[in-house]
Amino acid sequence: MLTDKLTDCFIPYSNSSQIKDTVNELLETAVVNKIFLLATEDNYPQIANCEIIRIDSLRSSATVKKIARLAKAPYSMIYLKDSALSLGLYALERMVRIAEDNSAAMVYADHYQIVSGERKASPVITYQFGSLRDDFNFGSVLLYNTNVFKVVASGMDETYKYAGLYDLRLKASRLGELLHINEYLYTEIEQDTRKSGEKIFDYVDPKNRTVQIEMEDACTNHLKAVGGYLKPDFREIDFNEGEFRYEASVIIPVFNRIKTIKDAIASVLRQKTTFPFNLIIVDNHSTDGTYEAIEEFSGDKRLIHIVPQRRDLGIGGCWNMGVNHPECGKFAVQLDSDDIYPGEETLQKVVDTFYQEKCAMVVGTYMMTNFEMEMIPPGVIDHREWTPENGRNNALRINGLGAPRAFYTPVIRAVKLPNTSYGEDYALGLNISREYRIGRIYDVIYHCRRWEGNSDAALDIAKMNAHNTYKDRIRSWELKARILLNKKNG
Repeated sequence: MLTDKLTDCFIPYSNSSQIKDTVNELLETAVVNKIFLLATEDNYPQIANCEIIRIDSLRSSATVKKIARLAKAPYSMIYLKDSALSLGLYALERMVRIAEDNSAAMVYADHYQIVSGERKASPVITYQFGSLRDDFNFGSVLLYNTNVFKVVASGMDETYKYAGLYDLRLKASRLGELLHINEYLYTEIEQDTRKSGEKIFDYVDPKNRTVQIEMEDACTNHLKAVGGYLKPDFREIDFNEGEFRYEASVIIPVFNRIKTIKDAIASVLRQKTTFPFNLIIVDNHSTDGTYEAIEEFSGDKRLIHIVPQRRDLGIGGCWNMGVNHPECGKFAVQLDSDDIYPGEETLQKVVDTFYQEKCAMVVGTYMMTNFEMEMIPPGVIDHREWTPENGRNNALRINGLGAPRAFYTPVIRAVKLPNTSYGEDYALGLNISREYRIGRIYDVIYHCRRWEGNSDAALDIAKMNAHNTYKDRIRSWELKARILLNKKNG
């Protein structure tokens, strides 16, 4: 049995009423050695059997180093929330035992959340080699092997204000496993009750730019350490490959978007360009009148309306059909069936950028709007974290590359998209960026409309976890491919 005092606990201290219930639970746990209260101010009252430690912020490098100096027990538990924590029966003992049995660098667990007074299951996902997102959800209870923690902290030369914990887990993952315990071991209070569709753009909110710069630096250092960093050396692009009747094709995959498809089509057909273009719509067997709505535009010979014979196509599969159509142009430009090009110059700007930057892919800037085309938070998403020097490395950390996306058709035909309806564009962008330059447009040339019908507007936890697991898998595959490429190139 585990009866030794094996764990030092580090708990955020924001007010005494918040902390007392958490402290009392920990004091009743057999494996707890000492409890340290992490306070960002000096005027908090003393709590019995606890030591108050002054920190600058919970997530800084300075705090990580301070915890490393204070930790004496074999394991160090860090709690990340400033609300009360309720441990399950023998939960901490369970975490310690699994950590010991598996020589894990860190363990984390599924848990429950109290959301608006209701307890809900909150399973998390298993950490992978490519789980590089700085917002990877471990839950709020992290149990580190103290020796690993100290080794990592002693090697931290950075002085991050925001990326300290992120840097800690990246470095720890190189020393041992970050182990997911798929058992519900504690209950936390969740105060962020926004829907999934409102949360997914947090990482590109301009107000978080300073945070993102630190996260990028920590991730880049990790990529260098594991051999996956790519220098800004790119393969030259040849725009004379193949023969194309059209200079550009807009590709719209669609399924049951009667409310939005007409606006999308109209925004394409009103484009003004110096070159011939067309619109290829791949209608994936819509049943709500979308087919008929598309046919209303059939008088315009630039529109090609495809209904696949296959019934096993995701969005990626529909894209593959579109770009391999014999009438697809030299450049294939994305438009989701929910969204629109706000002006008449989008297509011209995209094609001009290909030639100016000699790139195989172009990513534009978009604005979040409601269905009435009014700007909504977080507003303009320009992905300024994408730089020619480090964009393709940082792409492994973030959850998307922006919109609209456009591709040199011979390259996308060679690479192909996975036949999925989530992450297919991200996988393609990572693959292309491994060798080719990606061009950027920082003018708003795309409106991303958020409404109740969006496919990611309000996903349940199971679907969100499935999406995140798949994107982490994409990152894992890509990171391994880049390591092999570096080895091949010496």
